[in-house]
Amino acid sequence: MNSIQLPVQILPQRLVRQNLNVVYPVITAGTNPMALHKMNRQIYHLVESLITEQGYYQSPQTVSVTGYFEIKNNQRGVLSISIINYAFPEKAAHGLTIIKSLNFDIRTGINYPLEYLFMPNSDYLSRLNSIIEKQIKERNIPMLGDFPGVSPRQDYYIADKVLVIYYQLYELAPYAYGFPQFPISVYQLQDIIREDSLLGPMLANS
Repeated sequence: MNSIQLPVQILPQRLVRQNLNVVYPVITAGTNPMALHKMNRQIYHLVESLITEQGYYQSPQTVSVTGYFEIKNNQRGVLSISIINYAFPEKAAHGLTIIKSLNFDIRTGINYPLEYLFMPNSDYLSRLNSIIEKQIKERNIPMLGDFPGVSPRQDYYIADKVLVIYYQLYELAPYAYGFPQFPISVYQLQDIIREDSLLGPMLANS
């Protein structure tokens, strides 16, 4: 993957209906038409799937959904975007937020799962588990149970030279703690990172 790559251009698009106000990103330029179309299609599919998961389409009169996005990385041929949706059922004590991330190679439009970032047979899960367990202790994160570990399809995003593993509400810690996020420098993992993966360009010094 070429590390010299200009950022893609992104514009916000708004999806508005009764009790629904979601802003999501649309990529308008900066890559080839096929990749651009592929990324936009996956972004919209994720937005719609979250709205569905949160129960809006089943009960649009009683469930309110708002949403926005954050661009975590848009450099070196890697686009990492988080989609954040908040749903509030009419009779609930509080709403619930879901964060899901897409991590694209902008040349191909492919969204890569965590397992693709590391070399085969590198035992990357054990390495990540060890790093995160250490952070849990150092930060005194209040756990709801035993640490479940990292899965090959774990939620993650890339922010410059950092891989951020994160968990949804209630997956690790009480609701009040929010989303447990674990930033890991790529230099802690450089011996097991696939050079042709999304993390490869982040290892470059330039």
